[in-house]
Amino acid sequence: MEYTHLGRTGLSVSRLCLGTMNFGPQTDEPGSFAIMDRALEHGINFHDTANVYGWQQGEGVTEKIIGRWYAQGGGRRDKVVLATKVYGKMGDWPNERGLSARHIIRACEDSLRRLQTDWIDLYQMHHVSRETPWEEIWQAMETLVAQGKVIYVGSSNFAGWHIAAAQEAAGRRNFLGLVAEQCIYNLLTRYVELEVVPAAQHHGLGIIAWSPLHGGLLSGAIRKESAGEKARSASGRSADALAKHRGTIEAYEKFCAELGHDPADVALAWLLSRPGVTAPIIGPRTVEQLDGSVAAFDIILDAGALARLDELFPPVGNGGPGPEAWAW
Repeated sequence: MEYTHLGRTGLSVSRLCLGTMNFGPQTDEPGSFAIMDRALEHGINFHDTANVYGWQQGEGVTEKIIGRWYAQGGGRRDKVVLATKVYGKMGDWPNERGLSARHIIRACEDSLRRLQTDWIDLYQMHHVSRETPWEEIWQAMETLVAQGKVIYVGSSNFAGWHIAAAQEAAGRRNFLGLVAEQCIYNLLTRYVELEVVPAAQHHGLGIIAWSPLHGGLLSGAIRKESAGEKARSASGRSADALAKHRGTIEAYEKFCAELGHDPADVALAWLLSRPGVTAPIIGPRTVEQLDGSVAAFDIILDAGALARLDELFPPVGNGGPGPEAWAW
């Protein structure tokens, strides 16, 4: 396993992050335990979750599964860099969502209880709150850091200017501020290259890429379809995207076959090569899927391969950061 620092911090994290969104809805508890155990065997020490995962309002189903895994002992909690999130709706009352100081602190206490741990390594805001001033948000986060309940703070789904505003406010308080931004980033979804990635690099945030396979679309969707295999890309937004991009996906799978690698591994290898990316988030539903993901480290994409991928999946505008991507 390869390791890197999370943004500008001294914290070492694996270059693959284990996403746990499937734990509960798609993978039962014994299966989830097996995946987390196997991740440690591979050296994956970075785990991501959220208080809303499990999709039963207010229950924190996925966090509870992770907490019961930690409770087995064996140094599990100490080996893991744990990231969870706050913002989502956890109840029907007005203050059971968002980023008010009250909700941040209450949600953190609830997550700690469900996770059966004393601290959260990376506490991420799941979405920006346009209604809450940064002074209030940072006051709450500073309290949690001072209490030892949170070590680092991150963002998720922020725009570049949200990152800049957050860091400016944190700087006025002599607070470390954000150290990571979790955003959707994959071959089909590259708009974060315009401003989010440059802002993150400027302010010292590591990029944690969610949906690196675009809901399974980049994992050999057409091949699986032809073989009659059940795939994530057969429903929802992935199915719509497959209909829209079928020609491109066919060409992509053909190119991966020429390279001699699985499409999912190529997609992960591409993200690992991108500037500013700390780790893609992999979301295996089985141990076998997890084992397959580590093959991405064996793939070296040369200049020719990267150029071909840019042809298949063009960056936004002229490519690179704004304003050069759209201006002279």
